[in-house]
Amino acid sequence: MASAASAPPTPASLPRIVAASLIGTTIEWYDFFLYGSAAALVFNKLFFPDSDPLVGTLLSFLTYAVGFAARPLGALVFGHYGDRLGRKKLLVLSLLMMGGATFAIGLLPTHASVGAAAPVLLTTLRLIQGFALGGEWGGAVLLVSEHGDARRRGFWASWPQTGAPAGQLLATGVLSLLTALLSDDAFGSWGWRIPFLLSGVLVIIGLWIRLSVDESPVFKEALARAESRQADDPEKLPVVAVLRHQWRDVLVAMGARMAENISYYVITAFILVYAVASAGVSKQTALNAVLIGSAVHFAVIPAWGALSDRIGRRPVYLFGAAGIGLWMFPFFALVDKGSFGYLVVAVTVGLVLHGAMYAPQAAFFAEMFATRMRYSGASIGAQFASVAAGAPAPLIATALFDSYGDSTLISVYVIAAVVLTLIAVAVARETRHRDLADVTAGDGARDAASPAAEARTA
Repeated sequence: MASAASAPPTPASLPRIVAASLIGTTIEWYDFFLYGSAAALVFNKLFFPDSDPLVGTLLSFLTYAVGFAARPLGALVFGHYGDRLGRKKLLVLSLLMMGGATFAIGLLPTHASVGAAAPVLLTTLRLIQGFALGGEWGGAVLLVSEHGDARRRGFWASWPQTGAPAGQLLATGVLSLLTALLSDDAFGSWGWRIPFLLSGVLVIIGLWIRLSVDESPVFKEALARAESRQADDPEKLPVVAVLRHQWRDVLVAMGARMAENISYYVITAFILVYAVASAGVSKQTALNAVLIGSAVHFAVIPAWGALSDRIGRRPVYLFGAAGIGLWMFPFFALVDKGSFGYLVVAVTVGLVLHGAMYAPQAAFFAEMFATRMRYSGASIGAQFASVAAGAPAPLIATALFDSYGDSTLISVYVIAAVVLTLIAVAVARETRHRDLADVTAGDGARDAASPAAEARTA
């Protein structure tokens, strides 16, 4: 018999919980991707005007990478308090921080107004964005994973993952609309501020939905057990416990993120630079291709999550990683043709393959860690990898393109990340049969998909 903590929620409550996680991740990824797109399109001129155009783009992407540097700190702080106080409280805080920083970017003076203070202020707000996002992802996917039906956990937990393409879709769509309606001078002067200021409205909507859900029952039961034995067996700090007992799982999560993170930012952020500079397409054309690809990406993520419930997290993840590695050379070959149709195919196929990694990732990481260290473990594994993966990806790709003038080494760079991911996922244990209420420290180091675990799940 399933424990009370792992019992499925009512049919009415689960969609509300999914919506609360999805709306928050959509808003936070909207804020994050909006910055990345603006870095590729206008920030080089507004905040680094004295540089060569490509050097200005590199400096702009450097401030973009700074946000990733703050994500591990956010993972540590939010993970600690999320494992101590609960998932919901920290998710509300992360939403307020991210939305406030994004709204403030829309009010920033540019280099022409305040000189060197402008990029300093921009970098500071970017750090706040990264800190907040470092704590958002783990809490959002755990809130759904710990509420959801164990037999369909991969499907339900994949919905917060659709916040990434939804946020990309929203950010790119707003930018695409503005660049279509406004002249280059108007967009560069004031139009770029509109999408950042819209974040304030989105945060109000997100808070209203997120405050309406209850804390995870799995977490509440684990907290009650921990408090009952606190006097006899004081609890260690979550981050200390996870690094002591489940450090192998943290390394697996970090390795699994490498290909997923790097490929995504090459396909969606660097492409805005490469397609314009190499293929000669307009900014509008590149944005529209990413827009279409993001819509398909949003649609396929739940399908990949559902497939991971049927055949396992690892097979789906391995397929996506191998597929991305095989696709990179054709990807750039299609972009180089300079045709909108070929550009759409290149981006869309790349994002479909990326979705095969990204969809099962939420359930896969949640199932690795014990409840009282799950927020810390999942967040540390995901966000520490982002410093070495997603943070420098557009920067490295732009530098390689600037130095060698073609995409060959960029493809090799992504394929090297794919090799690391294939190794990490290949050595991991399958987790889809695990009961989250029964996972204990060290379970990730052995195969918990025993007949008894399957019986509990059933």
